[in-house]
Amino acid sequence: MTQVSLSMLKVNAGKYVSMAEDDEEVFITRNGKVVAKIVSAKPDKKAAWNNLTEIFKGISFTDAEIEAMREERVSGR
Repeated sequence: MTQVSLSMLKVNAGKYVSMAEDDEEVFITRNGKVVAKIVSAKPDKKAAWNNLTEIFKGISFTDAEIEAMREERVSGR
Protein backbone atom coordinates (compact mmCIF):
# COMPACT_ATOMS: atom_id res chain seq x y z
CA MET A 1 0.00 0.00 0.00
CA THR A 2 1.29 3.41 -0.97
CA GLN A 3 -0.09 6.79 0.07
CA VAL A 4 0.56 9.81 -2.09
CA SER A 5 -0.70 13.37 -1.98
CA LEU A 6 -2.76 14.68 -4.85
CA SER A 7 -0.01 17.14 -5.76
CA MET A 8 2.59 14.32 -5.93
CA LEU A 9 0.19 12.27 -8.04
CA LYS A 10 -0.07 15.15 -10.51
CA VAL A 11 3.72 15.31 -10.81
CA ASN A 12 4.34 11.53 -11.03
CA ALA A 13 1.07 10.11 -12.36
CA GLY A 14 2.79 7.54 -14.59
CA LYS A 15 4.77 6.12 -11.69
CA TYR A 16 1.66 5.54 -9.58
CA VAL A 17 -0.35 4.11 -12.47
CA SER A 18 2.48 1.65 -13.09
CA MET A 19 2.41 0.68 -9.43
CA ALA A 20 -1.33 0.02 -9.69
CA GLU A 21 -0.76 -2.07 -12.82
CA ASP A 22 1.57 -4.21 -10.72
CA ASP A 23 -1.32 -4.90 -8.31
CA GLU A 24 -0.24 -2.37 -5.69
CA GLU A 25 -2.94 -0.19 -4.17
CA VAL A 26 -2.18 3.53 -4.28
CA PHE A 27 -4.15 5.73 -1.89
CA ILE A 28 -4.47 9.38 -2.81
CA THR A 29 -4.69 11.98 -0.06
CA ARG A 30 -5.93 15.54 0.02
CA ASN A 31 -5.17 17.63 3.10
CA GLY A 32 -3.93 14.47 4.81
CA LYS A 33 -7.16 12.49 4.29
CA VAL A 34 -7.49 9.54 1.92
CA VAL A 35 -9.91 10.56 -0.84
CA ALA A 36 -9.34 7.97 -3.57
CA LYS A 37 -7.61 4.73 -4.44
CA ILE A 38 -5.94 3.60 -7.65
CA VAL A 39 -6.06 -0.15 -8.29
CA SER A 40 -5.37 -2.40 -11.24
CA ALA A 41 -8.12 -2.64 -13.84
CA LYS A 42 -7.45 -6.38 -14.14
CA PRO A 43 -10.59 -8.31 -13.27
CA ASP A 44 -10.63 -9.83 -9.80
CA LYS A 45 -11.45 -13.39 -10.83
CA LYS A 46 -12.02 -14.67 -7.31
CA ALA A 47 -14.50 -11.89 -6.49
CA ALA A 48 -16.26 -12.41 -9.81
CA TRP A 49 -16.58 -16.15 -9.14
CA ASN A 50 -17.91 -15.52 -5.61
CA ASN A 51 -20.49 -13.06 -6.95
CA LEU A 52 -21.58 -15.51 -9.64
CA THR A 53 -21.91 -18.47 -7.28
CA GLU A 54 -23.85 -16.31 -4.80
CA ILE A 55 -26.51 -15.75 -7.47
CA PHE A 56 -27.16 -19.48 -7.78
CA LYS A 57 -27.07 -20.36 -4.07
CA GLY A 58 -30.15 -22.29 -3.04
CA ILE A 59 -31.22 -22.96 -6.62
CA SER A 60 -31.25 -26.54 -7.79
CA PHE A 61 -32.93 -28.16 -10.75
CA THR A 62 -33.43 -31.81 -11.59
CA ASP A 63 -32.04 -33.14 -14.84
CA ALA A 64 -35.59 -33.34 -16.19
CA GLU A 65 -36.25 -29.68 -15.36
CA ILE A 66 -33.02 -28.61 -17.03
CA GLU A 67 -33.88 -30.63 -20.13
CA ALA A 68 -37.39 -29.13 -20.24
CA MET A 69 -35.97 -25.60 -19.99
CA ARG A 70 -33.46 -26.37 -22.74
CA GLU A 71 -36.19 -27.73 -25.01
CA GLU A 72 -38.34 -24.68 -24.35
CA ARG A 73 -35.44 -22.35 -25.18
CA VAL A 74 -34.53 -24.25 -28.35
CA SER A 75 -38.09 -24.49 -29.63
CA GLY A 76 -38.73 -20.79 -28.94
CA ARG A 77 -41.97 -21.34 -27.01
